[in-house]
Amino acid sequence: MRRGSRSLFIVAFLSPAILLYGGFVVYPLIQAFQLSLYRWRGVSQNRKFVGAENYQKLIHDDVFWKALQHNLWLLVVGGICIFVLGLLIASAMQKDSRLVRATRAVVLFPQVISLVVVAILWMFMYNPSFGLLNATLNGVHLSGWAHAWLGESKTALPAVTVAFLWYAIGFYVMLFGAGMKGISEEVNEAAELDGSHGFHKFRTITWPLLWSVKRVAAVYVVVNVMNVFALVFLMTQGGPDRHTEVMLTYLYEQAFSNNQFGYAAALAVANFIVAMLLSFGILAWMRRDPQAARS
Repeated sequence: MRRGSRSLFIVAFLSPAILLYGGFVVYPLIQAFQLSLYRWRGVSQNRKFVGAENYQKLIHDDVFWKALQHNLWLLVVGGICIFVLGLLIASAMQKDSRLVRATRAVVLFPQVISLVVVAILWMFMYNPSFGLLNATLNGVHLSGWAHAWLGESKTALPAVTVAFLWYAIGFYVMLFGAGMKGISEEVNEAAELDGSHGFHKFRTITWPLLWSVKRVAAVYVVVNVMNVFALVFLMTQGGPDRHTEVMLTYLYEQAFSNNQFGYAAALAVANFIVAMLLSFGILAWMRRDPQAARS
């Protein structure tokens, strides 16, 4: 195939995807940046250009910083739990058996149901009057540990974090499991012949060889955490007293409750910038595989 024909062939196949991506991702992103420079209530064509006023307001907005802290809490605490639990479960599910298949179905179950259903399910779990969690604590004579989990400032964010983990963990189990399946059997057999078993084998063989998978998982955690909205909104709407407020619930409030669409667009831009900085930071930090560099 001649070079010109080959280039035309590539363009013909890529152009639909590029057009769709440009129309549904790039263009709305540009519109959000543009709208963040205006004061607009969202109900008329009249928009007042205010430049960086929305961003100046953002810097001095205590609720914004509180919401960002909650996103970072979910990122750090949720990310650590996802990596630890995901790796442990994926490692335990490497052998094929009836118990493993049943466990796989349980772990992946949240991925096949609606996030609305997940939120309602955990709201019933945490209900202080008839929820399963408090009923269990009362049944084992630990009623002192019972709380209004979503109604108390100290327990609301950890409770939402648990629900988020339950929903998200299945994807990372699949991701880590696929990475472990990709490790050569010869490598595993050589490690076992050298006397490496259990945790020592995981630390010296499995963990280093999952470098690229860990990098992808870390970026996915950032994206999922910075885009968390429906679960928090349905369970707490950012309460009590904004103790579960995250970036996107605050954005929703400014746009659809306060009709401050320009300021909401500035919040969206800030959320995008934070997510990009964190993602690029992780990619830069994990750019070079230490095992490859050592070899």
